[in-house]
Amino acid sequence: MLLSNPRNRPSLPQDDNPREQQLRRDQIAGAEQTYQWTDQVSSLPGVPLARSVPDDDRPTIAWLLEVAEVAIDIAANQLLVKISGGDRLLAQSGGPALQSHLDDMRRTVAVIRREHETPGASVLGVVAHAASALACMHRIRLNSQLDALQALIASSYLDDSAPRGLERYRNLFITLPLPAIADEFMQNDAFARMRVAGPNSLLLQGIEQLPANFRLSNAQYQQVMGATDDLASALSQQRLYLIDYAELQTLVPGTTDGAQKYVSMPIALFAVPSGGRSLVPVAIQLGQQPDSNTMFLRVDSNASPGWWAWQMARNMVQVAEGNYHELFVHLARTHLLIEAFAVATHRQLAAEHPVNALLLPHFEGTLFINNAAAGSLIAAGGPIDMIFAGTIASTQKTAVAGRLGFDFYAYMLPSNLKQRRVDDARALPDYPYRDDALLVWNAIHDWVRDYVNVYYHGDADILADYELIAWTTELQSLGKIKGFTVISSRAQLTEVLTMIVFTASAQHAAVNFPQRTLMSYAPAISGAAWAPAPVPTPVPTEAEWLKVLPPIPQAQQQLSTLWLLGSVLYRPLGDYRLNHWPYPSWFRDPRITQSGGPLQRFQAALKVVDAQIDERNLQRAVQYEYLKPSLIPTSINI
Repeated sequence: MLLSNPRNRPSLPQDDNPREQQLRRDQIAGAEQTYQWTDQVSSLPGVPLARSVPDDDRPTIAWLLEVAEVAIDIAANQLLVKISGGDRLLAQSGGPALQSHLDDMRRTVAVIRREHETPGASVLGVVAHAASALACMHRIRLNSQLDALQALIASSYLDDSAPRGLERYRNLFITLPLPAIADEFMQNDAFARMRVAGPNSLLLQGIEQLPANFRLSNAQYQQVMGATDDLASALSQQRLYLIDYAELQTLVPGTTDGAQKYVSMPIALFAVPSGGRSLVPVAIQLGQQPDSNTMFLRVDSNASPGWWAWQMARNMVQVAEGNYHELFVHLARTHLLIEAFAVATHRQLAAEHPVNALLLPHFEGTLFINNAAAGSLIAAGGPIDMIFAGTIASTQKTAVAGRLGFDFYAYMLPSNLKQRRVDDARALPDYPYRDDALLVWNAIHDWVRDYVNVYYHGDADILADYELIAWTTELQSLGKIKGFTVISSRAQLTEVLTMIVFTASAQHAAVNFPQRTLMSYAPAISGAAWAPAPVPTPVPTEAEWLKVLPPIPQAQQQLSTLWLLGSVLYRPLGDYRLNHWPYPSWFRDPRITQSGGPLQRFQAALKVVDAQIDERNLQRAVQYEYLKPSLIPTSINI
């Protein structure tokens, strides 16, 4: 039945009467005009995206306030760095005029927050359009502040005239806290931990034999792992793991301000020592061809003459990691993937459809942030162009390949872990991403199953749902979702919706928030190497290693960009509300919202998962918090 609020009691189209079905068709026809496909966005050619961002998909005032507050913190830090020239002592004493200016900005944001959260009686009691007018005014003021902050930040990058040294990179954090990785990134255990608890924990692959293009001998293995271990035993006991960046083959190294940038397609081998729990690095080959790419074995002591060569090899891996993370696992496989589901859901599922009601909160802000990214972040002259290794054309091509090559069913979490041979906690005990992601996946799966079963009483209801069939068909065709198939059962629909909700919330959180804590410090992970890969002779020195690190202006741009992207936590998972002030509850169907019902069970399960992760973190050498439900946003909105 069509009601003023379609979420009061969602219905399947086949259950409505002819008049209601016609009203649904009319509503879908209108949505098809509002939400139109295009695959001709110049920065992402071939990727299906929304042609424009409808008003309902623009950010809330509450979101803009969050962004503005983070941007002010970044601007304060950046401008003090500029005033001091990167000298911490000078920075501590400088900038009263700057402080006054930023304080004015903070007061403006605080006033908007106060006005927005405690509006006057005229807005509260009487006219809905008064609230809309006030929101419009707030949005204009906030956008003005954000434009000013962006200009301040962009104008405050240092030059690169002084010699590079780690202290210069540390001194880029004056009012912002220096990430802990700055004290750890040169350690081998920190390098290994990135594979299982870093920004990209989805590339690690368990192996039964070494690939033909990675020629490591048993003698080399024992040189690193000791004479009591051997290569054959490690392989047979499932203790060896690879990361392989062959998919970066489309990247063509570019330049920034005339300086050449470098990137390789390394292969790195890791092992779990016999009787151990955690990965350790073994060797790195800086390319796909063993005859022309040197194999670097792990070096444990900075007193060794091979230490700096090993550090340079590790940096080349981290450059590949930075590119693979941003282009494949972050942009392509969360942002761009979820946009296709958002557009198809609006276009093919009526507002009364239960799947529409379930999914829409998980799409909040996605079309807006993706549109902004396509127009600036990954456009010519944008941050990706300046701080990442490839020419902008080849970088865009790589992101497009990552999106169009994504196989939906193959990347479902349980299937993907099994396919990569990392699902066995006995073989690889220390894998925080896997363990915490499964907790969240299972909680979402239970919620989605319970929700689906309220509206679909059997598989016959799935087969009769012609809106769901149209949705599936559109995702296969116009949405270009590889591997997407006809949905024929409640169990299959549950898996599909779990994957969508997980990707839009937990998966994005796992790859987004490490940008602040791990990637804002450029020596740890950067988008480009600024010197060629090392060669064994002559033996590299610390000075040569420093040349690989980004110039200070690019390090600052990386800091400001990734700190912002990794700092906005808006609406945690399970907090379902409308996108308009005063943000009332999204779900209205008593079958979903009743005491002890599906929604309440889901929210309770998330609290249990939060507590389980807290308990696990007490036992971990380094805490892993990216998948705590209380720190997972409901949607991709940043």
